Amino acid sequence: MATPNTSVVPTLSGADYPTQTGQLRRFMERHYSNYNAREVLAASRAYAEHVEAGGKMMVTLSGAMSTAGIGRVLARMIREDKVHAITCTGANLEEDIFLLLAGREYEWCPDWRALSAQDEQDLLDRGMNRVTDTCIPETVMRHFEQRLLDIWQKAEAQGRRQFPFEYYWEVFEQSDFAQHFQMPLEDCWMYAAKEKNLPVITPGWGDSTIGNVFTAGMIRGEFGHQVVKQDVEAMAYLVEWYKDQAQAVHADPSVPSAGFFQIGGGIAGDFPICTVPLMTQDLKWEQTPCWGYFCQTCDAPTSYGGYSGAVPNEKITWGKLEVETPKFMIQSDATIVAPMIFGYVLGD
Repeated sequence: MATPNTSVVPTLSGADYPTQTGQLRRFMERHYSNYNAREVLAASRAYAEHVEAGGKMMVTLSGAMSTAGIGRVLARMIREDKVHAITCTGANLEEDIFLLLAGREYEWCPDWRALSAQDEQDLLDRGMNRVTDTCIPETVMRHFEQRLLDIWQKAEAQGRRQFPFEYYWEVFEQSDFAQHFQMPLEDCWMYAAKEKNLPVITPGWGDSTIGNVFTAGMIRGEFGHQVVKQDVEAMAYLVEWYKDQAQAVHADPSVPSAGFFQIGGGIAGDFPICTVPLMTQDLKWEQTPCWGYFCQTCDAPTSYGGYSGAVPNEKITWGKLEVETPKFMIQSDATIVAPMIFGYVLGD
Protein backbone atom coordinates (compact mmCIF):
# COMPACT_ATOMS: atom_id res chain seq x y z
CA MET A 1 0.00 0.00 0.00
CA ALA A 2 1.30 3.46 -0.91
CA THR A 3 2.15 5.75 1.98
CA PRO A 4 0.03 8.89 1.86
CA ASN A 5 1.84 12.21 1.54
CA THR A 6 1.09 13.96 4.80
CA SER A 7 3.07 17.12 4.06
CA VAL A 8 1.12 20.35 4.33
CA VAL A 9 1.57 23.91 3.21
CA PRO A 10 1.90 25.87 6.47
CA THR A 11 -0.17 29.02 6.57
CA LEU A 12 1.16 32.24 7.99
CA SER A 13 -0.64 34.96 9.83
CA GLY A 14 -0.74 38.35 8.21
CA ALA A 15 1.80 39.58 10.76
CA ASP A 16 4.24 36.74 10.02
CA TYR A 17 4.44 37.24 6.27
CA PRO A 18 7.03 39.77 4.98
CA THR A 19 5.62 43.28 4.90
CA GLN A 20 7.03 44.00 1.43
CA THR A 21 4.74 41.32 0.00
CA GLY A 22 1.55 42.48 -1.71
CA GLN A 23 -1.94 42.11 -0.32
CA LEU A 24 -2.89 39.23 -2.62
CA ARG A 25 0.05 37.14 -1.43
CA ARG A 26 -0.70 37.93 2.18
CA PHE A 27 -4.36 37.02 1.72
CA MET A 28 -3.55 33.70 0.07
CA GLU A 29 -0.92 32.81 2.66
CA ARG A 30 -3.40 33.54 5.43
CA HIS A 31 -6.53 31.84 4.05
CA TYR A 32 -5.60 29.22 1.42
CA SER A 33 -4.93 26.29 3.72
CA ASN A 34 -7.08 23.39 2.48
CA TYR A 35 -8.43 21.55 -0.56
CA ASN A 36 -8.25 23.37 -3.89
CA ALA A 37 -7.16 26.56 -2.12
CA ARG A 38 -4.15 24.78 -0.61
CA GLU A 39 -3.25 23.44 -4.06
CA VAL A 40 -3.47 26.95 -5.53
CA LEU A 41 -1.14 28.30 -2.85
CA ALA A 42 1.33 25.43 -3.20
CA ALA A 43 1.40 25.81 -6.99
CA SER A 44 1.89 29.57 -6.67
CA ARG A 45 4.79 29.21 -4.26
CA ALA A 46 6.46 26.55 -6.40
CA TYR A 47 6.05 28.68 -9.55
CA ALA A 48 7.65 31.68 -7.85
CA GLU A 49 10.50 29.54 -6.51
CA HIS A 50 11.03 28.00 -9.95
CA VAL A 51 11.56 31.28 -11.78
CA GLU A 52 13.51 32.82 -8.89
CA ALA A 53 15.95 29.90 -9.21
CA GLY A 54 16.47 30.76 -12.89
CA GLY A 55 14.06 28.24 -14.39
CA LYS A 56 12.09 29.05 -17.53
CA MET A 57 8.31 28.60 -17.79
CA MET A 58 6.08 27.47 -20.63
CA VAL A 59 2.46 28.65 -20.29
CA THR A 60 -0.28 26.99 -22.34
CA LEU A 61 -3.68 28.56 -23.05
CA SER A 62 -6.85 26.67 -23.92
CA GLY A 63 -10.40 27.93 -23.68
CA ALA A 64 -11.24 31.56 -24.40
CA MET A 65 -8.72 32.99 -21.94
CA SER A 66 -7.79 35.94 -24.17
CA THR A 67 -11.44 36.95 -24.47
CA ALA A 68 -11.65 36.65 -20.68
CA GLY A 69 -8.93 39.32 -20.41
CA ILE A 70 -6.02 37.15 -19.26
CA GLY A 71 -3.74 39.64 -21.04
CA ARG A 72 -4.14 42.13 -18.19
CA VAL A 73 -1.96 39.93 -15.99
CA LEU A 74 -0.24 37.68 -18.56
CA ALA A 75 1.32 40.69 -20.30
CA ARG A 76 2.88 41.69 -16.96
CA MET A 77 4.14 38.15 -16.41
CA ILE A 78 5.83 38.22 -19.81
CA ARG A 79 7.40 41.65 -19.30
CA GLU A 80 8.71 40.68 -15.85
CA ASP A 81 10.30 37.47 -17.19
CA LYS A 82 7.94 35.09 -15.37
CA VAL A 83 6.85 33.48 -18.69
CA HIS A 84 9.32 32.43 -21.38
CA ALA A 85 7.23 30.63 -24.02
CA ILE A 86 3.53 30.24 -24.81
CA THR A 87 1.59 27.52 -26.57
CA CYS A 88 -2.03 28.40 -27.27
CA THR A 89 -4.99 27.70 -29.47
CA GLY A 90 -5.39 29.79 -32.59
CA ALA A 91 -8.44 31.39 -30.96
CA ASN A 92 -6.38 32.71 -28.03
CA LEU A 93 -3.76 34.05 -30.44
CA GLU A 94 -6.25 36.13 -32.41
CA GLU A 95 -8.75 37.01 -29.70
CA ASP A 96 -6.16 38.90 -27.69
CA ILE A 97 -5.81 41.23 -30.68
CA PHE A 98 -9.57 41.31 -31.32
CA LEU A 99 -10.03 42.57 -27.76
CA LEU A 100 -7.38 45.24 -28.26
CA LEU A 101 -9.11 46.47 -31.42
CA ALA A 102 -12.78 46.27 -30.45
CA GLY A 103 -13.12 45.75 -26.70
CA ARG A 104 -15.56 48.66 -26.33
CA GLU A 105 -17.85 47.11 -28.94
CA TYR A 106 -18.10 43.76 -27.16
CA GLU A 107 -21.50 42.93 -25.72
CA TRP A 108 -22.13 41.14 -22.43
CA CYS A 109 -24.81 38.52 -21.81
CA PRO A 110 -25.05 38.12 -18.02
CA ASP A 111 -28.06 35.79 -18.48
CA TRP A 112 -26.37 33.69 -21.16
CA ARG A 113 -27.69 30.43 -19.70
CA ALA A 114 -31.23 31.62 -20.39
CA LEU A 115 -30.73 32.53 -24.06
CA SER A 116 -33.13 30.79 -26.43
CA ALA A 117 -32.19 29.42 -29.83
CA GLN A 118 -33.89 32.48 -31.36
CA ASP A 119 -31.83 34.77 -29.12
CA GLU A 120 -28.71 33.09 -30.48
CA GLN A 121 -29.95 33.54 -34.06
CA ASP A 122 -30.57 37.23 -33.35
CA LEU A 123 -26.97 37.62 -32.18
CA LEU A 124 -25.75 35.95 -35.37
CA ASP A 125 -27.92 38.21 -37.51
CA ARG A 126 -26.34 41.24 -35.82
CA GLY A 127 -22.83 39.89 -36.42
CA MET A 128 -22.11 39.08 -32.77
CA ASN A 129 -20.30 35.80 -32.06
CA ARG A 130 -20.90 34.59 -28.50
CA VAL A 131 -18.29 33.08 -26.18
CA THR A 132 -20.19 32.21 -22.98
CA ASP A 133 -21.18 35.66 -21.62
CA THR A 134 -19.16 37.69 -24.15
CA CYS A 135 -20.09 38.56 -27.74
CA ILE A 136 -17.35 39.49 -30.21
CA PRO A 137 -18.32 41.72 -33.16
CA GLU A 138 -17.57 40.12 -36.51
CA THR A 139 -16.39 43.47 -37.86
CA VAL A 140 -13.12 43.16 -35.91
CA MET A 141 -12.44 39.79 -37.49
CA ARG A 142 -12.90 41.25 -40.98
CA HIS A 143 -10.62 44.18 -40.09
CA PHE A 144 -7.78 41.92 -38.93
CA GLU A 145 -8.42 39.53 -41.83
CA GLN A 146 -7.75 42.16 -44.49
CA ARG A 147 -4.46 43.19 -42.94
CA LEU A 148 -3.24 39.61 -42.85
CA LEU A 149 -4.40 38.74 -46.36
CA ASP A 150 -2.20 41.56 -47.66
CA ILE A 151 0.76 40.34 -45.59
CA TRP A 152 0.37 36.72 -46.73
CA GLN A 153 0.16 37.73 -50.37
CA LYS A 154 3.41 39.70 -50.02
CA ALA A 155 5.02 36.75 -48.23
CA GLU A 156 4.02 34.48 -51.12
CA ALA A 157 5.65 36.85 -53.62
CA GLN A 158 8.81 37.04 -51.50
CA GLY A 159 9.02 33.29 -50.87
CA ARG A 160 8.81 33.97 -47.14
CA ARG A 161 7.55 31.46 -44.54
CA GLN A 162 6.71 32.19 -40.90
CA PHE A 163 4.65 30.97 -37.97
CA PRO A 164 1.22 32.57 -37.39
CA PHE A 165 2.42 34.64 -34.43
CA GLU A 166 5.20 36.18 -36.51
CA TYR A 167 2.69 37.39 -39.11
CA TYR A 168 0.45 38.76 -36.35
CA TRP A 169 3.43 40.68 -34.99
CA GLU A 170 3.93 42.27 -38.41
CA VAL A 171 0.48 43.84 -38.13
CA PHE A 172 1.62 45.75 -35.04
CA GLU A 173 4.30 47.38 -37.19
CA GLN A 174 1.78 48.89 -39.62
CA SER A 175 1.74 52.66 -39.19
CA ASP A 176 -2.06 53.00 -39.02
CA PHE A 177 -2.74 50.05 -36.72
CA ALA A 178 -2.44 51.82 -33.36
CA GLN A 179 -5.15 54.36 -34.20
CA HIS A 180 -7.73 51.56 -34.02
CA PHE A 181 -6.92 50.40 -30.48
CA GLN A 182 -9.87 50.54 -28.09
CA MET A 183 -8.19 48.90 -25.11
CA PRO A 184 -4.83 49.59 -23.41
CA LEU A 185 -1.89 48.19 -25.35
CA GLU A 186 -0.21 47.30 -22.05
CA ASP A 187 -2.95 44.67 -21.51
CA CYS A 188 -2.23 42.89 -24.81
CA TRP A 189 -0.15 39.80 -24.09
CA MET A 190 0.60 39.30 -27.79
CA TYR A 191 2.29 42.70 -27.91
CA ALA A 192 4.22 41.91 -24.72
CA ALA A 193 5.38 38.67 -26.37
CA LYS A 194 6.54 40.70 -29.38
CA GLU A 195 8.46 43.06 -27.10
CA LYS A 196 10.25 40.13 -25.45
CA ASN A 197 10.57 38.08 -28.68
CA LEU A 198 8.79 35.24 -26.92
CA PRO A 199 8.02 32.02 -28.86
CA VAL A 200 4.25 31.57 -29.34
CA ILE A 201 3.23 28.15 -30.68
CA THR A 202 -0.26 27.44 -32.06
CA PRO A 203 -0.84 23.76 -32.84
CA GLY A 204 -4.07 23.23 -34.75
CA TRP A 205 -4.08 26.90 -35.83
CA GLY A 206 -6.23 26.08 -38.87
CA ASP A 207 -9.41 25.70 -36.80
CA SER A 208 -9.38 29.33 -35.66
CA THR A 209 -11.20 32.20 -37.36
CA ILE A 210 -8.03 33.56 -38.93
CA GLY A 211 -6.88 30.03 -39.72
CA ASN A 212 -10.10 29.63 -41.68
CA VAL A 213 -9.40 32.95 -43.42
CA PHE A 214 -5.98 31.68 -44.47
CA THR A 215 -7.48 28.44 -45.79
CA ALA A 216 -10.05 30.39 -47.80
CA GLY A 217 -7.32 32.54 -49.33
CA MET A 218 -5.33 29.42 -50.19
CA ILE A 219 -8.37 27.86 -51.88
CA ARG A 220 -8.89 31.07 -53.87
CA GLY A 221 -5.29 30.79 -55.07
CA GLU A 222 -4.04 33.99 -53.41
CA PHE A 223 -1.11 32.16 -51.75
CA GLY A 224 0.05 28.63 -51.05
CA HIS A 225 -0.05 26.61 -47.84
CA GLN A 226 3.72 26.91 -47.49
CA VAL A 227 3.39 30.60 -46.47
CA VAL A 228 2.53 29.52 -42.91
CA LYS A 229 4.80 27.05 -41.11
CA GLN A 230 2.99 23.90 -40.01
CA ASP A 231 2.64 21.84 -36.81
CA VAL A 232 5.66 19.58 -37.32
CA GLU A 233 7.83 22.65 -37.85
CA ALA A 234 6.41 24.12 -34.66
CA MET A 235 7.36 20.96 -32.81
CA ALA A 236 10.91 21.14 -34.17
CA TYR A 237 11.02 24.78 -33.07
CA LEU A 238 9.97 23.72 -29.57
CA VAL A 239 12.68 21.07 -29.48
CA GLU A 240 15.30 23.73 -30.16
CA TRP A 241 13.82 25.96 -27.46
CA TYR A 242 13.79 23.14 -24.92
CA LYS A 243 17.31 22.06 -25.88
CA ASP A 244 18.54 25.56 -25.03
CA GLN A 245 16.93 25.32 -21.60
CA ALA A 246 18.42 21.86 -21.06
CA GLN A 247 21.90 23.14 -21.89
CA ALA A 248 21.50 25.87 -19.27
CA VAL A 249 20.62 23.20 -16.69
CA HIS A 250 23.70 21.14 -17.60
CA ALA A 251 25.87 24.26 -17.32
CA ASP A 252 24.47 25.07 -13.87
CA PRO A 253 22.73 22.17 -12.07
CA SER A 254 21.22 24.59 -9.56
CA VAL A 255 18.93 25.89 -12.33
CA PRO A 256 15.72 23.83 -12.67
CA SER A 257 14.66 22.53 -16.07
CA ALA A 258 11.86 24.36 -17.88
CA GLY A 259 8.49 24.35 -16.15
CA PHE A 260 5.01 23.83 -17.58
CA PHE A 261 1.95 25.83 -16.50
CA GLN A 262 -1.15 24.54 -18.28
CA ILE A 263 -4.43 26.45 -18.44
CA GLY A 264 -7.19 24.11 -19.58
CA GLY A 265 -6.45 20.98 -21.56
CA GLY A 266 -6.55 19.90 -25.17
CA ILE A 267 -3.96 20.36 -27.87
CA ALA A 268 -2.45 23.53 -26.39
CA GLY A 269 -1.21 21.45 -23.46
CA ASP A 270 -0.68 18.05 -25.05
CA PHE A 271 1.40 19.37 -27.97
CA PRO A 272 4.28 21.10 -26.14
CA ILE A 273 4.57 18.66 -23.25
CA CYS A 274 5.42 15.94 -25.78
CA THR A 275 8.69 17.75 -26.53
CA VAL A 276 10.53 15.82 -23.83
CA PRO A 277 9.59 12.25 -24.86
CA LEU A 278 10.29 13.23 -28.47
CA MET A 279 13.81 14.20 -27.44
CA THR A 280 14.47 11.26 -25.12
CA GLN A 281 12.65 8.43 -26.90
CA ASP A 282 12.66 9.39 -30.59
CA LEU A 283 15.87 11.42 -30.87
CA LYS A 284 17.59 9.33 -28.16
CA TRP A 285 18.95 12.42 -26.42
CA GLU A 286 19.30 10.67 -23.09
CA GLN A 287 20.60 13.70 -21.17
CA THR A 288 17.38 15.64 -21.72
CA PRO A 289 15.77 16.52 -18.36
CA CYS A 290 12.04 16.15 -17.80
CA TRP A 291 9.92 19.22 -17.21
CA GLY A 292 10.96 20.77 -13.88
CA TYR A 293 7.54 21.96 -12.72
CA PHE A 294 3.99 21.10 -13.72
CA CYS A 295 0.67 22.71 -12.86
CA GLN A 296 -2.67 22.40 -14.59
CA THR A 297 -5.76 24.39 -13.73
CA CYS A 298 -8.85 22.99 -15.41
CA ASP A 299 -12.45 22.15 -14.54
CA ALA A 300 -12.38 18.86 -16.51
CA PRO A 301 -12.95 15.82 -14.28
CA THR A 302 -10.64 12.83 -14.27
CA SER A 303 -12.28 10.32 -16.60
CA TYR A 304 -11.55 7.30 -18.76
CA GLY A 305 -9.08 8.40 -21.42
CA GLY A 306 -9.74 12.12 -20.99
CA TYR A 307 -6.49 14.06 -21.45
CA SER A 308 -7.76 17.33 -20.01
CA GLY A 309 -8.64 15.75 -16.68
CA ALA A 310 -5.66 13.38 -16.47
CA VAL A 311 -3.78 13.66 -13.18
CA PRO A 312 -0.12 14.75 -13.41
CA ASN A 313 1.25 11.34 -12.34
CA GLU A 314 -0.05 9.82 -15.58
CA LYS A 315 2.57 11.92 -17.37
CA ILE A 316 5.33 10.03 -15.57
CA THR A 317 4.44 6.93 -17.59
CA TRP A 318 4.93 8.92 -20.82
CA GLY A 319 8.36 10.21 -19.86
CA LYS A 320 7.25 13.83 -19.45
CA LEU A 321 7.57 14.24 -15.66
CA GLU A 322 9.62 12.56 -12.96
CA VAL A 323 8.56 11.26 -9.55
CA GLU A 324 10.23 14.27 -7.89
CA THR A 325 8.80 16.91 -10.22
CA PRO A 326 6.63 19.45 -8.35
CA LYS A 327 3.15 18.59 -9.63
CA PHE A 328 -0.16 20.35 -9.06
CA MET A 329 -3.70 19.74 -10.34
CA ILE A 330 -6.27 22.46 -9.60
CA GLN A 331 -9.77 21.48 -10.64
CA SER A 332 -11.41 24.86 -10.82
CA ASP A 333 -12.30 27.71 -13.17
CA ALA A 334 -9.06 28.90 -14.80
CA THR A 335 -10.44 32.43 -15.26
CA ILE A 336 -10.45 32.68 -11.45
CA VAL A 337 -7.38 30.63 -10.57
CA ALA A 338 -4.79 31.62 -13.19
CA PRO A 339 -4.89 35.38 -12.47
CA MET A 340 -4.51 34.65 -8.75
CA ILE A 341 -1.46 32.45 -9.30
CA PHE A 342 0.07 34.98 -11.68
CA GLY A 343 -0.67 37.76 -9.20
CA TYR A 344 1.07 35.78 -6.44
CA VAL A 345 4.12 35.19 -8.64
CA LEU A 346 4.25 38.92 -9.42
CA GLY A 347 4.16 39.72 -5.70
CA ASP A 348 0.82 41.54 -5.82
